Amino acid sequence: MKKTIIAVVAIVIVASLFYYFRFLNKSEVIDIIKVDNKSDLIVVVSPINNSEVSSPLVISGRARGTWFFEGSFPVELLDSYRNTIAQGHVTAQGEWMTEDFVKFIGSLQFNNYIKGQKGILVLKKDNPSGLVEYDDSVEVPVVFK
Repeated sequence: MKKTIIAVVAIVIVASLFYYFRFLNKSEVIDIIKVDNKSDLIVVVSPINNSEVSSPLVISGRARGTWFFEGSFPVELLDSYRNTIAQGHVTAQGEWMTEDFVKFIGSLQFNNYIKGQKGILVLKKDNPSGLVEYDDSVEVPVVFK
């Protein structure tokens, strides 16, 4: 009888731990990832993180239509001290008045950089309202070639 009770208690504990790690804990991890990872809003295909870049820098990917205004959104290339090297816009490659993903492409011309220095490509959600609560951006680290 004692062995049966111990076995039942052990099964309940194992099942509870399995349930916790399989369902509850997993959802907490997913929520943390969603806060830090914006891939549900924008995906940068080129350049990828820490890739070597030179001028002209071609920028491409896909973003939700809400990132665009009048079919484009701003991009900025910064040096390692966050000084602006180049600014421009990427352009939607389809109907941007949607909440679905829309492909984008653009390029930046630049010449004022130090070879081997790290930089940052910043893709900014277009915010015509100017209200800070609607600002958003994604940063892609790069290395100048």
